[in-house]
Amino acid sequence: MITSSQLTNDHRTRPARLLVLLALALALALSALAGAQTAKYPQTIVFMTDFGVVDDSVAICRGVMYSIMPDVRIVDLSHQVTPFSIRDGARFLYGATPYFPVGTVFVVVIDPTVGSTRKAIVAKSKRGQYFVLPDNGLLTLVEQRDGIEGVHEITNTDWMIGTKMSSTFHGRDIFSPVGAHVARGEDWTKVGPEMAVASLVRLELKAARLDDRGVTAEVIATDGPFGNLVTDLDAEDFLKLGYQRGQEVPVRVGGKGMKIKFVRTFSDVQVGQPLLYIDSRGHFALAVNQGSFSAVYGVKPPVELFIPRAK
Repeated sequence: MITSSQLTNDHRTRPARLLVLLALALALALSALAGAQTAKYPQTIVFMTDFGVVDDSVAICRGVMYSIMPDVRIVDLSHQVTPFSIRDGARFLYGATPYFPVGTVFVVVIDPTVGSTRKAIVAKSKRGQYFVLPDNGLLTLVEQRDGIEGVHEITNTDWMIGTKMSSTFHGRDIFSPVGAHVARGEDWTKVGPEMAVASLVRLELKAARLDDRGVTAEVIATDGPFGNLVTDLDAEDFLKLGYQRGQEVPVRVGGKGMKIKFVRTFSDVQVGQPLLYIDSRGHFALAVNQGSFSAVYGVKPPVELFIPRAK
């Protein structure tokens, strides 16, 4: 016989049991969602070359990667890198890697000495990202910021394609297949023998020099199609000169002296007028509002830049 007391207790505990069931259902739903997201977002290869896009080279390399790992996600960082410019490739890698997660594989083919004695390598940074590329200095800036945990030379032919490997298209025959094998989760150390990190080829880069007179730096590139001048001068060092936004700053660039207003953004000056600003990478830069500084003033990197201290 069920007593009134038992009915009352059952009535009181029922909401608690419902809450437990709801919590379990929510946990299962969240777990399923996490699994779905994992399936939705497969491993990523970030692909960069100086091949351009007028022929089939990029598509062939992507086809090699998809053949090995059909569900890989390939992100094209750029295929318009200045031909043969290891320095630009190093700069783009440095700028992009912080925005990609641990485990991302970067396949980079800027390889002016392809077919020579230069080594093809896989490197792992201390951030846990992988780099499949020629050992020619492309890792210089990434190593300075993130550090390199390990490096292996690519010699394992099982990770390459073709029995008669081309001497001029290692993007297809070596770097693309190796990148796909690494992205697929295979043991990246099996690509070949370990190398000493200290043996990596590094670019010889001059740092901006700040002294009592001012700062001497370098215009290292133009910013894509716009013709803005990219420099190696950090915003922090520039601001130590004592200039404030709105001031005109005396600048000598490529041997040409001029005074240019330091502003926050392009529209702070009239269309066609020059400006100095801090770019999105945190570096001092020169531009013309809705124009090309490089074309207007005939400046082609690399050239020296000098800015005196504010009086």
